[in-house]
Amino acid sequence: MTASIKVAVVGASGRMGREVVRAATQQSNFELTAAIGRAGSDTIGLDSGVLASGQANGVAITDDLAALAGADVIIDFALPEGLAQRAETYIELAKPVVVCVTGLDEAGRDALALAATSVPIVYAANTSVGVNLLAALTEQASAVFGDQADIEVLEAHHTRKVDAPSGTALLLGEAAARGRGQILSDVAELNRNADDHVYEKGSIGFATLRAGDIVGEHTVYLVVGGERIELTHRVANRSTFADGALRAAAWLTLGKNPQIYAMKDVLGLD
Repeated sequence: MTASIKVAVVGASGRMGREVVRAATQQSNFELTAAIGRAGSDTIGLDSGVLASGQANGVAITDDLAALAGADVIIDFALPEGLAQRAETYIELAKPVVVCVTGLDEAGRDALALAATSVPIVYAANTSVGVNLLAALTEQASAVFGDQADIEVLEAHHTRKVDAPSGTALLLGEAAARGRGQILSDVAELNRNADDHVYEKGSIGFATLRAGDIVGEHTVYLVVGGERIELTHRVANRSTFADGALRAAAWLTLGKNPQIYAMKDVLGLD
């Protein structure tokens, strides 16, 4: 009988952290060993299973990162603040980690790059299998159309989401840019509403919607001549992301070398 993969969840009291706790508790090939919450949170001490699904699992929410020591792999869905400190702990404990933190600044990206010299990391703004397939299709379509296509990315999320464009929208923008040999930061257009804006051929535009409880919707428009392609992915349930994160976690336990991987590596999309 194959031993269960021991997984720890950082950001366990958040919306996505609770989904991962629930999924890890329900899947027989995983054993939840630690659930880390934010220091000072009123969830500290609560049973993580009760918080996630109303059913106790015996793993209490704690803010002590030392609790991560018993895990085979870590899934980090916490806020970007404090990532540098958490990354130091991942290095000290020599634990592979799936990092699903969005809205990273330069310091956060640097912390991940440093950690990846010691431990294997899957960094995924979106762990959905479908979204990562969408990114692969976007890159392929962009490569075929080349600089003839106008490319725009539209994303929609719930009103509590802070970062915009979303990490997933940027992931898709990067795929589109890569397909035609561009660097996204050189061609990204984040504000087409500016009074002095002039459309530049070859730019990649982003538009953002925030409404209600939309879990996540992304559409890439590739428009050329008298035709267009619209590539769309919609999520109806956050369990999609939890399942993808656990899939990435299981993949990391297969003896991966220290470096930063993407979900496309996990899914074999290259």
